[in-house]
Amino acid sequence: MTLVLICALIGVFAGLLGGALGLGGGVVIVPPLIYLFHAMGFDDAVVAQMAVGTSLATIIVTAGSSVRAHHVAGFVRWPLAWRLAGGIVVGALLGAVVADRLSGAALTRLFGVFAVLIAAQMLLSRRRAVSAGDGLPERVPGGVGLAGVGSVIGGISSLFGIGGGSLTVPFLSWCRLPMQNAVAISAACGLPIALAGSAGFVATGWGRTELPPWSLGYVYLPAALAIVVTSFPMARVGARLSHRLPSATLRRIFAAVLIVIGVELILN
Repeated sequence: MTLVLICALIGVFAGLLGGALGLGGGVVIVPPLIYLFHAMGFDDAVVAQMAVGTSLATIIVTAGSSVRAHHVAGFVRWPLAWRLAGGIVVGALLGAVVADRLSGAALTRLFGVFAVLIAAQMLLSRRRAVSAGDGLPERVPGGVGLAGVGSVIGGISSLFGIGGGSLTVPFLSWCRLPMQNAVAISAACGLPIALAGSAGFVATGWGRTELPPWSLGYVYLPAALAIVVTSFPMARVGARLSHRLPSATLRRIFAAVLIVIGVELILN
């Protein structure tokens, strides 16, 4: 019960920060799950993989809701999203295999490095929305190029338990897509990342004797359900708060906290 309550609290923060700052849930969810699973006495050999797999499972619900909202708004360019999705599925499955082959300590340190890089991106980014009036032609790669990029995005996202927005949006912005389309397509790609990544972590963790009860492979079901129950509604609250709170200040504060957490995970 203590674990479920703590995970529900993690879901509150993940939903609020995700809605207010546009952060992928994995960046908020994975570090506290690593600490929590260690505190609960779970085997060190599987703690990092469980945190990542559980994070991906929670993203299925939030990504599905986000895709629907962007689709209704008419911003998802489905032909482009489908071409990215093919590579994403392959990459996400491979990412789960790589995570399974890594030691728990190595995966934890890799996530620490990733957290520091995301924080640096948040602090240094000066992203400008592209509009139709810019007059610059789009430079979208062909099918093979998109599949290749998708596989990289899927692999990295699955390895670290994120929805891929921090990778997909900058790539689509580089392709000179309007920001509304870039964000919407990124949301559409988050669902195959979460589905394929979760399936990969279920498969690679299946039969591991170190896993605690109520685990589905590396996905720890009590934690995933508790996080989803609170993060889903709180994301809407966070989105409304984003119009009232100083988002730039919040991003800097969260980035600083993320750097501290990342460094601690690296040195752990």
